[in-house]
Amino acid sequence: MALRKQKKYDWKDSNLALFGSDTERQVKKESAQTEPAWKNVGQKCGLQIWRIVKFKVTSWPKEDYGKFYDGDSYIVLNTYKEEGTEVLLYDVHFWIGQYSTQDEYGTAAYKTVELDTYLDDVPIQHREVQNHESELFRSYFKTITILKGGADSGFRQVKPTEYEPRLLHFHGDRYGVKVSQIERNKGNLDNTDVYILDLGLKLYQWNGSGANKDEKHKAMQYLLALKDERGGKCKTETLDEDPNDLDNEFYDALTEDKGDLEEESGPADKTTELYRLSDASGKMKMTKEKSGKIEKKDFDSNDVFILDTKESVFVWIGLKTSTMEKRNAMTYAHNYLKDTDHPLVPVCCLGEQKSSRAFDLALAA
Repeated sequence: MALRKQKKYDWKDSNLALFGSDTERQVKKESAQTEPAWKNVGQKCGLQIWRIVKFKVTSWPKEDYGKFYDGDSYIVLNTYKEEGTEVLLYDVHFWIGQYSTQDEYGTAAYKTVELDTYLDDVPIQHREVQNHESELFRSYFKTITILKGGADSGFRQVKPTEYEPRLLHFHGDRYGVKVSQIERNKGNLDNTDVYILDLGLKLYQWNGSGANKDEKHKAMQYLLALKDERGGKCKTETLDEDPNDLDNEFYDALTEDKGDLEEESGPADKTTELYRLSDASGKMKMTKEKSGKIEKKDFDSNDVFILDTKESVFVWIGLKTSTMEKRNAMTYAHNYLKDTDHPLVPVCCLGEQKSSRAFDLALAA
């Protein structure tokens, strides 16, 4: 399927973690122990989400879990127990919206490390980028909805009569349907998918002739949830694609612009690669260790390793590596990825003794 061309992520050419920058100095004013957002965090199983607002970590409403704005950055903590044990374990993710500012995603990255420190280095850290989320991250939500703008532009912040119309795109299958806000252009309608036109007090569901039942069902659920969220005051209508019947408010609310289309492309070389990061020489150096099938015996407790499957990147931190190397693990991964043809893939940072199903599967491949 052809995908609409989007602007490049401005942040991918910068130092994501921003360590040593003005951003770090700003957020460092509060230590992990005095950060109000971390009070009583991770004490019971479940999901907790925060949004970054002007260097501050602010709680995200539970009713909005699964909704993300492309102009914001978020921190997501999943607390769980492995079967048969009472030990609390954690995965902490920071999610970067396509148009999130450098200050916001820099703060999210730094605060993720801070949260890891607060939880005694138990969590596995993850970087998630809009439209490139990991399977683990997607598993937390029945639906992931990507909305345009920042959270302050949401429906609850404006009067219904002043609401800016938006077009939501439903694409997927029984394994998961993703919801994304797209430009309100007629050229964006793909007859293999489903769309909801949200006019504030009127909601239209448009079913493409080739859309599957999962997309239709998810859109119907979403439509009803929106109506309920607005106190049942908005009207709804479902339209099935009909080229001979275009006299409708749904089509009138769309522009004629077709935009530019491009095919989604992956990395040119999909061979798995393993790199070693070591400061044994007195200076941090990165060397390529191996390509192809990677095994556990290829890792060394004295160093940090970057495993690149071309679909995900894993930063493996040996038990004998320095604290500084551990704290900068995400920076290593970002600096490596920004010079590749797949800079937006998910990143997972884990210590030698930590368990990750995705990492184990990468070694078994």
